[in-house]
Amino acid sequence: MKATGIVRRIDDLGRIVIPKEIRRTLRIREGDPLEIFTDREGDVILKKYSPIGELGIVAKQYAESLSNVLNCIVCITDHDQIVAAAGNGKKEFEEQYISKMLGEQLQKREVLLAVPGERKFVMVVDKMSEYEGEAICPILCNGDVIGGVVFLNRDKKRKFGEMEQKLIECAARFLGMQMEQ
Repeated sequence: MKATGIVRRIDDLGRIVIPKEIRRTLRIREGDPLEIFTDREGDVILKKYSPIGELGIVAKQYAESLSNVLNCIVCITDHDQIVAAAGNGKKEFEEQYISKMLGEQLQKREVLLAVPGERKFVMVVDKMSEYEGEAICPILCNGDVIGGVVFLNRDKKRKFGEMEQKLIECAARFLGMQMEQ
């Protein structure tokens, strides 16, 4: 754990204010859910709650399975960061915050297929390499966007099409249904 040097008092209702600088750094917005943990030493730990993050192992295995079948990079995100990444080049994406551009695309609640020259690509993370194909689909749970599935293709000879669109929609629906249970 890293000390910040900031001290806050608990008010009479048991509340504590998280300083603006920390909220900004950790991308915590008003209304975001936080999970509360305690340890044996008496530490209280607040962690940003990620519904997709709860699928951890399943999301990772699902991304690896899709990546092996499609031979492309597969990323599964919550509304802030990449939760699982698989495929050749996954290190570029693992545990990175998603870009503002991707967040806005997910909120549109539509599938995006992009290839060079035909449609502008959405930056998945703020610093990323060039790709030959991109597919993005939001994950919906009880009508809310809780994350997304992203396919990225580096092969110039292969274009994403109807099959990739159906697979990414299937993946997003499956993950959304897992969260509803």
